Amino acid sequence: MGIEYEMVGRHLGWGEDRVFYYGPDGRLKSFLANVTDLFPIDSFTRISAGRSAFRVDDLLELRERLDRQMRGEGGRQDV
Repeated sequence: MGIEYEMVGRHLGWGEDRVFYYGPDGRLKSFLANVTDLFPIDSFTRISAGRSAFRVDDLLELRERLDRQMRGEGGRQDV
């Protein structure tokens, strides 16, 4: 369905799982591994078929952060 690249490596750096490949110009390039088909599609993505902008886990985390903020438990970095 998309463009295919030959993977030459994979590296976790600065909290990002990246896949490396050589571009048409011969230079080493990379992109996030989660935008590749290296991972099976999770159940939510498969069922929602792109109709939802948010994952349930992300919404639950947002709710938790908002609740902490409302109780005055979170610092400015939380929200």
